[in-house]
Amino acid sequence: MCGIAGRILDRPGPVGADLVELMQAQEHRGADSTGFALYGEPRAEGFVVKVFLSDRGHLDRSLVELHDLITDHGGELTADPTWDDTGQSHVFIRLEISEPVSPVARWVDAADELEGVEIQSVGRSLEIIEDVGDATEVAAKHHVGEFIGTHGVGHARLATESTVLPTASHPFWARPFPDVAIVHNGQLTNYYLQRRRLERAGYRFTTENDSEMIAVWLSDQMSSGSDLARALATSVKTLDGVFTYLLSTADAIGMAKDRLAIKPIVAIEDGIVTAMATEEQALRHLYPEEGETVNYDGPGLTRVWPATTPATVAT
Repeated sequence: MCGIAGRILDRPGPVGADLVELMQAQEHRGADSTGFALYGEPRAEGFVVKVFLSDRGHLDRSLVELHDLITDHGGELTADPTWDDTGQSHVFIRLEISEPVSPVARWVDAADELEGVEIQSVGRSLEIIEDVGDATEVAAKHHVGEFIGTHGVGHARLATESTVLPTASHPFWARPFPDVAIVHNGQLTNYYLQRRRLERAGYRFTTENDSEMIAVWLSDQMSSGSDLARALATSVKTLDGVFTYLLSTADAIGMAKDRLAIKPIVAIEDGIVTAMATEEQALRHLYPEEGETVNYDGPGLTRVWPATTPATVAT
């Protein structure tokens, strides 16, 4: 039932506003939580780090702890931290940091050990924004419509098995790979088998959501020498269940559908300006009178849409 969407622009522009419109049009598919993975202009060095803090009352303490942790791992803050200013008990923090000496996995795992802290995304251009509520609520709280960037994906979630919490919302970051995120509609049947294989390889998961596992599985394939197109094709053969997902990277959005082709995805491909969504009516909010749709309706289909501003992806 969940709704997914993606957007690629031909130059940096209002990608946040476009994705909000796509997700508002699909709010009926799930209003438990809404999220966006947004890609701004890439920085040459350092990362944007998005952090979830479960208790706003610990904000001052946690900011000090995060600063000390980044410093201990050879990095530093390059701008003052920011956070949302609502009255909700949880809070999302945005950090800009220089590149730590330690590998990403090491300092991210250390940050997750802090009380009430969970890293939501790390990227040179990626920022994940997710929260409970529908698209209108989440966009207003986090100013998603003001985000300027090149591409991104969105998700409207109807919780069917896992809890309704900000940290259980989509998109999921492909921990610990910078600039990779996923939105997913469906369910895997071999989730635990694939997760155990990844855990034996040293990967760590923060939820029991199959979407998180797919993102890490694909990133592991790419880190082992596969390109995105081959990883998508291999996933159709390896992952069991019903699914359609969009995987976003610093320079592309990829799509894959399972061999039963139950979960829909439709796209408008207007040159290098592209939009894709679960429902065509959502696309018509951006293209009310123009643009021919492509219905990716066959079994085992995959597609890669290149983004227009390639970014340097950290390893």
